Amino acid sequence: MAADGVAVLDALGWPSAHVVGVSLGGMIAQTVAIRHPHRVRSLTSMMSTPSPRIGRPRLGALAVLAGRPVRSREEAARRMVRVFRVIGSPAYPHDEAWLRDIGRQAFERGQDPLGARRQLAAILASGDRRAGLAGVRVPTLVLHGDADPLVRPSGGRATAAAVPGARLVVYPGLGHDLPAALWRPFIDQISATARAAAR
Repeated sequence: MAADGVAVLDALGWPSAHVVGVSLGGMIAQTVAIRHPHRVRSLTSMMSTPSPRIGRPRLGALAVLAGRPVRSREEAARRMVRVFRVIGSPAYPHDEAWLRDIGRQAFERGQDPLGARRQLAAILASGDRRAGLAGVRVPTLVLHGDADPLVRPSGGRATAAAVPGARLVVYPGLGHDLPAALWRPFIDQISATARAAAR
């Protein structure tokens, strides 16, 4: 998946980019920075971990993701709400109408009952990246929530500790989602990291 990200840069003709990844995407972003350092201007790892052994999910968070496959648009809508009631941010309101709509759209786009298992397999197979992250030399930002039940805060702390000079920002009451109230703070933090790279 890291190679796929670099292939997108190649297709666009971009020599490098500011790389941001959330959850498994954060693990992919870390891998891009390790394996293709000249392609990464800055790195932002959100709600992620440098190792599948660090920040392991709470059992309730895993259980809600491991339900049986949905069979209809409305069942997908209900599942989406149920998932984010468990993994979402306790300090921020959930827009359940929006979540239901996203669930319906995801169902219409296509269902892959084994997708969640493959994602978990990718996480487990990715190994421990801490030694590789010690060689990252671009401005690095780590964003995490103190209420994340899926990748617990120790994952964010370990990521920041692994990258020399990384900046860790922990948001009180943030779970494993992207509440609209935090979009602007997230953007401001990522933009500041990108500007540091430009300097």
